[in-house]
Amino acid sequence: MSTSQSTAAPHPVRRRFTRPVSVSVNGVVIPSAAIARETQHHQASDPDQAWMLATRALAIRELLLQEAERLSIVAEPIEDGEGRRETLQEARLRALIEREVVVPNADEGACRRYYDANIRRFRSPDLFEAAHILFVAAPDDIAARDAARESAVALVDQLAREPAGFAAAAAAHSACPSSKQGGNLGQVSTGQTVPEFETALRGMVPGLVHPEPVESRYGLHVVRLDRRVDGEVLPFDLVRDRIADYLDEAVRRRAQQQYVSILAGRAQVTGVDLAATRGPLVQ
Repeated sequence: MSTSQSTAAPHPVRRRFTRPVSVSVNGVVIPSAAIARETQHHQASDPDQAWMLATRALAIRELLLQEAERLSIVAEPIEDGEGRRETLQEARLRALIEREVVVPNADEGACRRYYDANIRRFRSPDLFEAAHILFVAAPDDIAARDAARESAVALVDQLAREPAGFAAAAAAHSACPSSKQGGNLGQVSTGQTVPEFETALRGMVPGLVHPEPVESRYGLHVVRLDRRVDGEVLPFDLVRDRIADYLDEAVRRRAQQQYVSILAGRAQVTGVDLAATRGPLVQ
């Protein structure tokens, strides 16, 4: 008599989703149902993280609303540029923050210092006009990679002798749709191609074919650089307002976080840690 044994794989161990037993701010309990609804507004890698972010957001909101009540803050709801109108609570929170969290605007000197210290961020992208011939091969297909590399090396050697034959070779061999345009990719800029391809372009002399095939996750590329236009540093006057907005926002967020920390230090908060507050308090 033969016997059979189950060969089913065991179920993977699932991470337990834990939730605080009770969350309250100065005795005001934040219901679990409210936290559950709030989680949809917080992207996270796992349910516990989303629950924690939602809990913190609602606890901060309750803390601020209690402070607005203590200070008798009253405000009229306003509309944004897209016609969305604040609720009464949102208006009170905004008014509270505007009154209690006053921060200076970034002056010319601060903007200039940031510009000088981060000059590389304020540079227009490099532009490349290039063409390629793609021999497709999956990264994990060793045999296909070897075959593609052999074909690409042979073609590079051929084009070194007959550079005018690039368009015909692209039409005959390239697996890229650009083969119908002689391999021409048109104008590409920083970040628009895979890193390996962009690195190859940066090291090339316009008018020449790269001396070796360029390998990427798509396969092997025979690459020709036709033209290159280096990016230029943008003038300070052109980016001054953008820098000021960035610095103002950074200062505003830090000041708001400090304000919540002060309020939390005077309050009785259970079930959530408000010391790790991040991001704006009022949208």
